[in-house]
Amino acid sequence: MNAAPPLSAVARNGYGFGAIVNGVKNAAFSTYLMLFYNQVIGVSAAVVGGAIALTLLVDAFVDPLIGRWSDVTRSRWGRRHPFIYASAVPTAFFFTLAWFPPAGWSDSQHGIWIFVTAVLTRVSVSFNEIPSSAMATELTDDYAQRTRLFSLRYLWGYAGAFGYASFCLAVIFVATPDYPRGQLNPAAYGPFALIGAVLILLGALVSGLATHRRIPWMRQYAGGEEAGLGNHLREMTSAMKNRAFLAIFGFGVLKYSAIGLYSATTVYFGTYLWKLNGPTLAILTFDSLVAAMIAAPLAPVMSRLMGKRNAAMVFAFTGICLGLSPLMLAYYDMFYVPGDAMLVPVLFVIGAVYGAMIAISLINTSSMLADVVEDSAVRTGRHTAGTFFAASAFMQQCSSALGIFMAGQILTWSQFPAKADPAKVTAAMTDSLLAHYIPASFGLWVLGLLFLLFYPIDRKKHEENVARLGAVEAEARAKEAENNPIGGPAR
Repeated sequence: MNAAPPLSAVARNGYGFGAIVNGVKNAAFSTYLMLFYNQVIGVSAAVVGGAIALTLLVDAFVDPLIGRWSDVTRSRWGRRHPFIYASAVPTAFFFTLAWFPPAGWSDSQHGIWIFVTAVLTRVSVSFNEIPSSAMATELTDDYAQRTRLFSLRYLWGYAGAFGYASFCLAVIFVATPDYPRGQLNPAAYGPFALIGAVLILLGALVSGLATHRRIPWMRQYAGGEEAGLGNHLREMTSAMKNRAFLAIFGFGVLKYSAIGLYSATTVYFGTYLWKLNGPTLAILTFDSLVAAMIAAPLAPVMSRLMGKRNAAMVFAFTGICLGLSPLMLAYYDMFYVPGDAMLVPVLFVIGAVYGAMIAISLINTSSMLADVVEDSAVRTGRHTAGTFFAASAFMQQCSSALGIFMAGQILTWSQFPAKADPAKVTAAMTDSLLAHYIPASFGLWVLGLLFLLFYPIDRKKHEENVARLGAVEAEARAKEAENNPIGGPAR
C-alpha cells in the first residue's frame, strides 16, 4: 500500500464536525431532559433519573458489540463508514421522539417512555460515535497529531452542542407573559427537538463524506478470526484487561458522571439560584464555546510540555475547584446576588476558564485512549480500536445516565419541588440543593483522578509501540510478497 497523503483540512475538520452528533445529544439529554420531564411535564425527578440510569444496562451490553462489529467489518467502504452513514436518520428520528411524550400519562408510564426513547437514541448515537472515534487511530498514528485531531473534535463538538443550546435559549426559549422563564415553556421543546435532529443528521453525513476519500489508507479488517458471539466476548475481555485502558475507564466513568451531574443541575441553578431568563442563560452557555476555542490550541501544547496524563490531571483538578467556587461562595452568601450587574460577567469568565480547563483534560484523555490501541496491539497482535472506543462511548453515556440519575437523587434528597414556580423557590431550597451537589461533584472528580495515577503510557512508550507494530507489519508484507507467484498481483 502506498503511503497515505497528509490529512487535508477538509478531512480534519469534517472528522471533527462529526462530534456534533454526540454533542447535541449530550447537551439536550444531560441539561434539558431532567428539566423538561420534571419541571415542565411534572414527572418525579427520581423517576426521570432512574429511567435514564437503567439505559446504562443496555449500553454496557450493546456498545462493546458495536465496537467489535466495527472492528471486524469488511466492506467497500471500510470498517467505520457504513456505520456512520447508517446511523444518521435513525439517530435524528429517535432523538426527536424523546421530546414528544403522550399526554395524560402517569409517572411510571412516562418513565417507560423515557427509557425506551433514550435507549433507542443512545444506541443509534453509538452506531455513529464508536466507529467515528475509532477512526482517529487510522487517520494518524502520530503521538502529537492525535491530540490535535481530538482538539478539533472537541472544538466542533462544543461548537455544535453549546451553539445549539445558546441559539435555543436565545431564540426558542424566549420569555412570554405565561412563561417569564422560557425554558419552562412546553411549546418551546418541539422546535428545540427538531433543530437538534437536523444538526445530528448533518453531523453524521458531513463526517462520513469528508473522510470518505481516506478509506483506501485506513486499516482494514484482514479476516482470519473465528466468528461468533463467544469469540467476540473473549476478544473484548482480552483487550479490556489492559492496565492503561482500565485507568482511563475508571477516570472516565467518574468524570463523565460528574459532567452529567453538572449539566443536569446547572440549568436549575441558573433558573432558581441566579434567577436568569433564557437569553441570559444563552450568554452563559456561550462561555463553553469560548472555552473550546481556548482549549483546542492549548491542549496539544500542554500535552507536549507536561505529558498527556499530567495535563489531564492538573487541568481537571484546577478546573473543578474553580468551577465550584461560585456555588460554594453563594452557599455562604459571599457571592453576587441575583440582579447584581456583576453576576453574569463574573459567571461568564469563570465558566469560560473552568470549561477550557476541563476541555483540555478531556482532549488529552481521549488522545491517551487512542494510544492504548497500539499498546494493546503489541500485547495481543490485534488492532481493536472499535472495542476501546466503545468503552469511551459508554463512559460518555454515563454523563446522561449516572449524571442524570445522581441529579434526580440530589433533587429528591434536597426536597426540591417539581414544576416549581421560580418566584416561590426559597433560599433554603437552593441551599439544600447546593449542600448536596457540591460534595458529590467534587468527590466524583477526585476519585476519578486517582485512577489516572496508574496510566503508564508516555510519548516514548507510544513511539516504541508504533515502531514495534511497524516492524511486525513490514515483516508480514515481506512474507506475503515472497509467497506470491512471480507476476502475481499483490493482495
